[in-house]
Amino acid sequence: MIRVAAAGWRTRGQPVALAVLARALERARLPQALLLVGPAQVGKTTLALDLAAGLLCLASEAADRPCRRCLACRLVEHGSHPDLHRLAPSGAGDQIRLTRPDPGQPGEPGTVRTFLADLALRPSQGVHRVAVIERADRLNEDAQNALLKVLEEPPEGAVICLAADDERPLLDTLRSRCTRLRLGLVDQGTIARLLIELELADPIEATVLARASAGRPGRAVALAGAPERLIVEARVVRQLLDLLAAPPAERLAAAPGLLADGAALGGPAIGLAAGEPPIDRPTVDGDADDPEEAPRAGPTERRPTRRSPQERRRAVRNLLAAWAGLARDLAVAGLGGGVELRRIELLEELRAVAPQLSVGEVGAFLARLDGLDAAIEAYADPELVLDALLLAWPSLQRVA
Repeated sequence: MIRVAAAGWRTRGQPVALAVLARALERARLPQALLLVGPAQVGKTTLALDLAAGLLCLASEAADRPCRRCLACRLVEHGSHPDLHRLAPSGAGDQIRLTRPDPGQPGEPGTVRTFLADLALRPSQGVHRVAVIERADRLNEDAQNALLKVLEEPPEGAVICLAADDERPLLDTLRSRCTRLRLGLVDQGTIARLLIELELADPIEATVLARASAGRPGRAVALAGAPERLIVEARVVRQLLDLLAAPPAERLAAAPGLLADGAALGGPAIGLAAGEPPIDRPTVDGDADDPEEAPRAGPTERRPTRRSPQERRRAVRNLLAAWAGLARDLAVAGLGGGVELRRIELLEELRAVAPQLSVGEVGAFLARLDGLDAAIEAYADPELVLDALLLAWPSLQRVA
């Protein structure tokens, strides 16, 4: 029987991980290094911050932590607790570095070196210092080696929590020093209830957004803050369906428009899970970009513009969300499914198209997408990745 965590835990839809950490917190038997692994925007950073709040909480009863009422919990909520340290990718290459390439500021804030130096200090309040490293798969090799030395002899009272979409870029020796917990996709009902609880949507809107989120609460929250992204995503899905019948030249010609739509989707890509801004409500994995400041979708935004390599990579990664969802829906429709579809409004069209596709090709395409989100950062030219996907996208076959 899974133990129910205290009400102060904000994570939703991860009962096993919650039960494990709540029990360890209550018994004061937490590992000093924890690796949270799972798809982007499913709640890894939220769970890490829940754990931080529990460790720093001042409630007298361990079972009540985090209480969300004491001074320590409020400081964690607003990102200002002196014993909570957070680190996320930044700068060129969207990496977490040991030092800055051009150190111009004393202390080099936002680098692993400064982060680890802060962690080595005695706690200002209580007995713990907590470190949360978001998108830890973006740690470069020097930063990983420095972190490994700390994990070999961690400071007394320090708890280090790494959140990663993909653990493969992490050194084997680093992973072996961490206790690993895997998080999964969240069911639509839980996501819809979260949106209603946060007062981001009414029940009907919450159902639509939960279905569009593909099991990722962070994505649902981002979409609720900028619903026009649903229009752009619908346009992308429409074009991808049309391209099933298109020859290679026509597919490649569609790349600039798709890239522009990927940029217009803005904010968190399906595989981004950087830090959430401090807010006075339950938090979920999001992106460093504020959803309210994300680019607004519109007809004029499809015009190709000059973008940095990082922006272009992010645009392609944004496209993977719609693409993976559509490919999955085609596979489900091909097997006769209906209610399981993410885009139920396309049920009849998907059922008509699915028999004209090779099940093996659709499966192979989904396998190709799997893990590509994290790996795409290694490509110098994201347009080449997009071109390769367009050419690999299955083609309609003639039905006798």
